[in-house]
Amino acid sequence: MTSNILMIEPVAFGFNEETAANNYFQQFDQTPADRIQAAAQQEFAAMVAKLRAKGVNVISIPDTLEPRTPDSVFPNNWVSFHQDGRVVLYPMFAPNRRAERRDDILQIIQHKGFQVKEIVDYTKAEDEARYLEGTGSMVLDREARIAYAVLSERTDQELLATFCRDFGYTSCCFHAMQHVDGKRLPIYHTNVMMCVADKYAVVCFDSMDDFNEREALRNQLKASGKEVIVELTEAQIHRFAGNMLQVKNKEEIPLLVLSQTAYDALNPNQIADLASFNELVTVNIPTIERYGGGSARCMMAEIYNITL
Repeated sequence: MTSNILMIEPVAFGFNEETAANNYFQQFDQTPADRIQAAAQQEFAAMVAKLRAKGVNVISIPDTLEPRTPDSVFPNNWVSFHQDGRVVLYPMFAPNRRAERRDDILQIIQHKGFQVKEIVDYTKAEDEARYLEGTGSMVLDREARIAYAVLSERTDQELLATFCRDFGYTSCCFHAMQHVDGKRLPIYHTNVMMCVADKYAVVCFDSMDDFNEREALRNQLKASGKEVIVELTEAQIHRFAGNMLQVKNKEEIPLLVLSQTAYDALNPNQIADLASFNELVTVNIPTIERYGGGSARCMMAEIYNITL
C-alpha cells in the first residue's frame, strides 16, 4: 500500500454514453449537466480534504474543459505507477476516455518528487480494439506479484499476459457476471467485485458462475497469504462494496477507503471484520457513483514510484 495517490478534479463530469455500453453501474436521468458537475466537484473536494486530514498525500490535479472527458475523475484506468519508477499507459475502451492521458500530469508528479524512469505504453492496442484498463481491469497484489483480472470486453487476456511478463506478475484471470434487467451480463472491471489488501481480500464469489474458477481464486488468495474476510453479495457490489482501496498515512497506519454507499451496504459483522485490520475511511460520493458508475477506488491512482 502507499500513502501517495493521484486524483483528478472534475470540471465537466457527467454521464458518459460511450462507457455505458458495458458499465451497467451508470445511471442516466434528466438532471442538468451543470448541477451534476457542481455536485461532483463538491464530493471530490470533500474526499480530498478527508484523505488529507487522515494523513494521506493527495496530489490533486484539475481536469481541462477541452477535450471533453466526463470520466476523468477515474484516473486509475489510464495510468499506473510502479516501485521501480516505471509508469504504464493503458488502452481504453471508450474513445472519449483516451484523452484523459496527459503528459502534463506525469510532469507534475515528477515535480512533486517522484521518478518517472520509463513510460511503458500499451495504447497502440486500441488500434486492434484490445483493451486493458489499468487497475480497474486488474486488481494488483504488489507484494505477491499477482494480477487478478475479470476477463471482459475491457480486459484482454493477451494484454494482461504482456503486462505480467513485463512487470513480473502472475495472472489469475476468471469470469464474473451480474444481473442486469433479467439478463446475466459480464462485469466490466475487476475492482468492482474484489479488493486485495495487505493481509486480506474482499470478494464477491456470487458473481462467479464457474465453480472451478471460484475455487482457483480462493486457492490463489490463500496461497498468497490473503484471508478472505468478507464475501460480498451481488446486491452489495451493485452498491460499490467491492470498490475499496487500502492505503496508508504518513504514520504507516493502514486505511481502507470506501464510499458511504458501500459502507451502508455492508452488514455489522463485515464492518467489524474490516475494521479489525484497518481504519475505515468513508467518503460520500453519490453523484459520482450514480452518473460515473465508479466509486472510491476508481478515483485514486496509487503512486509507488521511488522518491527522489
